[in-house]
Amino acid sequence: MKSWWMRWWDSDIGYSFRTSPTAIAAALIALVCALAALFAPWVAPHNPFDLASLELSNARLPPAWYAEGRWAFPLGTDDQGRDILSALIYGARISLFVGLASVVLSVLLGVTLGLLAGFLGGWVDALLMRLCDVMLSFPAILIALLIAGVGRALFPNAHETLAFGVLILSITLTGWVQYARTVRGSTLVERQKEYVQAARVIGVAPLRIMRRHVLPNVLGPVLVLATIQVATAIITEATLSFLGVGAPPTSPSLGTLIRIGNDYLFSGEWWITIFPGVMLVIIALSVNLLGDWLRDALNPRLR
Repeated sequence: MKSWWMRWWDSDIGYSFRTSPTAIAAALIALVCALAALFAPWVAPHNPFDLASLELSNARLPPAWYAEGRWAFPLGTDDQGRDILSALIYGARISLFVGLASVVLSVLLGVTLGLLAGFLGGWVDALLMRLCDVMLSFPAILIALLIAGVGRALFPNAHETLAFGVLILSITLTGWVQYARTVRGSTLVERQKEYVQAARVIGVAPLRIMRRHVLPNVLGPVLVLATIQVATAIITEATLSFLGVGAPPTSPSLGTLIRIGNDYLFSGEWWITIFPGVMLVIIALSVNLLGDWLRDALNPRLR
């Protein structure tokens, strides 16, 4: 009996994946970044967050291929003597966690509200769609800045866990609208089909119809949107951290590292900000390319 992996590999989507060099390259890059971030304590050559191990005499060392560089710090060090390569691995860990967690919460909230709006209709649909219109009338980054700023003001001495919670919440509340509108449109189409009408006639509860019949048929666009939104969430987190309302300086993400290095960009220490920026671009680009491939693979008109 074939395993789920072999069944997927022999399916249309598996064939589309293995015949697309771009999808394979993007998947490998994303996988390497994710594994390095997941196993950061074992992969990183140093622990950049261990303040006891930092030495100011190692501050602002250039990459190892420069004459002043050291191979103990392959990509150089920042203003506090932290190894840039280790900081990138640990920073990617934080950025990926915040991005994935916010997308998961956005999907749960958006899909739930979109199903209710599309299936129930009436005043529920009108209320939820007006709420979506209000959310879309403000720039997403402005809403995230407002929520994150209020959270920091209410909890100025908050633990890092609470700070990350505020950051995830701010990105979630700006990302659920797209899922709600997408699911609502698909649900409006599905609820008019014969299988839904038949389930209603035989007395199936509306909640069961939405969960067992409608939801599986509207998840295709959601999956594609969620894949692309992971990159958007990571960039939003980096933007908030760059502006000073994201990850705390004691546990810097890629955005925080870029902000720190920006102060030294024009003084010659370009590596402090360039390498975190390149890492952010690589992660976002690989995820976006995977999302583009998945969109095409799930579109029957392009097969």
